[in-house]
Amino acid sequence: MKKREGKHIMWDRPDFTTIKTYQEFSQYYWYRAELADICKRLGKEHSGVKKELEAQIKQYFAGNVAQKKVRLKTKKEKDVELTLDTPLLSCGFAFNIRFREFFAQQTGVSPFKFTADMAAAWRKVKAEKDVEFTLRDMIAIYQGQSSYAQYDTSSCQWNQFVKDFCADTSNASFQPKLKVAAILWQKVKESNDPKVYSSQLVKRYESEISDYRREKV
Repeated sequence: MKKREGKHIMWDRPDFTTIKTYQEFSQYYWYRAELADICKRLGKEHSGVKKELEAQIKQYFAGNVAQKKVRLKTKKEKDVELTLDTPLLSCGFAFNIRFREFFAQQTGVSPFKFTADMAAAWRKVKAEKDVEFTLRDMIAIYQGQSSYAQYDTSSCQWNQFVKDFCADTSNASFQPKLKVAAILWQKVKESNDPKVYSSQLVKRYESEISDYRREKV
C-alpha cells in the first residue's frame, strides 16, 4: 500500500476508488471535505455533517448507487403564505431572508439567526420526508423546547481535540501527529471520559502510539 500524502495528513491510506468495502473504508480517517467530495463524485447528496456523508457512502457500498434527486421549488411553493402551521416541505423552506424575517416576527428576536439544531432538524425533515413538521415545530427547535433533532457536535469536538493535541509541545516527536491524535480520539470516543484532549491520554495509551514517536535529530 503506497503512502498517500494529503493536505493535512500523511499516512498509509488507499485511494477511495481502490476500496472495496465499507468496513475497509471505515478503518481510515477522512475529513468532512473529503467525504463531501466522494459523495459528489458518486452522485449522492454531499451536504450535511460527517455522519450523514458517511451514511451516504455506506449506502454506496451496500449497492445503493441511485443518483441524488434535485428538487426544484415550484412557483406555488414560493407563493405559499407562511403561518405557524405551514409544513416545511410545502413552502419551499430555506435558510434565507424570507424565513429569517418570518422567524424574527414570530419570536421577537431581531436580527434572527438560524441555529445548528435548526439545520439538523431540516436535514431530518428532508431525509424522512416529514410532511407534518411545521414552522411552529422549527421555532420549538430554536427555543430548545424540542428534541426532534440536534446538531452533532462530534466533528467540532474532534477539531478541538486535534488542535489541543498539536499545541502540546510534549507531542512534538510524534509523526504523523494527526494519525496519533486519531488513535487517541477513538479511545476517548469509546469511553465515558470527556471528549477533550489531555496529556494523560498520551501516557495512558503510550504502548499503542509509541511506534509513531520519531527521535529528534
